[in-house]
Amino acid sequence: MKLKTLTIATVTALGMATTVNAADTNIRFDGFPDFDSSLKVILPDFEKETGIKVDYLMNNHGDHHTKLTTNLATGSGAGDVIVVDVEKIGPFVASGGLVNLSEQYGADKYAESFAPYAWAQGKGSDGDIYGMPVDLGPGVMYYRTDVFENAGVDVKQAITDWDSYIKAGEELKKKDVYLIASAADVAQAIIFTTVPEGEGLYFDAKGEPVVTSERFVHAFEVAKEIRDKGLDARILAWSNEWYEGFRNGTFATQLSGAWLLGHLNNWIAPETAGKWGVSHLPDGIYGSWGGSFLSIPTQSQHQDEAWKLIEYMTTRRDIQLKHFETIAAFPANTTTYDDALFQKEVPFLGGQKARLLFADVAKNIKPVAPAKGDHVARSIILENALMEVLDEGKDIKTALKEAERMIKRRTRNL
Repeated sequence: MKLKTLTIATVTALGMATTVNAADTNIRFDGFPDFDSSLKVILPDFEKETGIKVDYLMNNHGDHHTKLTTNLATGSGAGDVIVVDVEKIGPFVASGGLVNLSEQYGADKYAESFAPYAWAQGKGSDGDIYGMPVDLGPGVMYYRTDVFENAGVDVKQAITDWDSYIKAGEELKKKDVYLIASAADVAQAIIFTTVPEGEGLYFDAKGEPVVTSERFVHAFEVAKEIRDKGLDARILAWSNEWYEGFRNGTFATQLSGAWLLGHLNNWIAPETAGKWGVSHLPDGIYGSWGGSFLSIPTQSQHQDEAWKLIEYMTTRRDIQLKHFETIAAFPANTTTYDDALFQKEVPFLGGQKARLLFADVAKNIKPVAPAKGDHVARSIILENALMEVLDEGKDIKTALKEAERMIKRRTRNL
């Protein structure tokens, strides 16, 4: 995906007899798609109300966060408002490059309006807020209704547990359809959604890695069974093959966050509208799959204006709902959950009232505190150890023990 600079604030009426407020300010919003689709809808009114002009810079998810890592380390180059994925919020807060929103703007007054687990994720070790939750990622399973019907598979039965899910995959295989793009997504789902109380995703309360625990062994075992039985397409997320797989029905299910709906509908596979449904994740698990925060880098020269935009996007009920309706980014602000929008049918999903399902998942997610070493551990576990098991047949417990040693070594000085 190419870097895009999209500007919504342009002076178009130079000849009009209007007085430009001297306080008018240009700020920049740095994010990743599909935020641009949402900003096109919500920024015009914000600019009209505040006189603050907003430019926005979109880059693909990975490059956006790589760039921000450099920006925060060097103290220059970041936008005034930045989007931070939940996987990066811990290390970004720990970097010291973000404004303390509790101290500077009294953000804590909004705490009761947000999903508790998301609010906790935006905090630093001092208990203050550095990232305002803007959307959540309730974990769900998208599936091709036409493919399931053709294979004679009942989706409710398929999600009973992981054995049922795999059995459904074996039936789908008979119709030359893969169960899922990558078995790695199943491992990720289990790791993310079965965190014991008192643990983080990869570390315990004392900062020690927990990656050799039964949670990780089980996740790897289920993923390996799917791979060994030839039920996944071995296609990685956010690749061209992945996009084509959605369009062509190459695979029947995708475990993801609710937000995937926006991507499928808006640009990945709009032509498949009506052929999709969404369900809870298999095995009765509830968990978060993604989610975004808005932060202000300390290097920003327009912090007050940046805060106004963050307040607008996170605390305004109507704006949270517009963000949701436009790109299916599930509201972090829980005051929206009684809105009539949740009762509306979603045409892309064949008329399913999917937002009610998203809300049910969101209400059942338990808080998992981020750790500053999460990004390191995630890379080692999901990109190294898991791939060695799936692609090279490495013994699971051996791979996890080696991963634990590597995590300890690489997080020693964080």
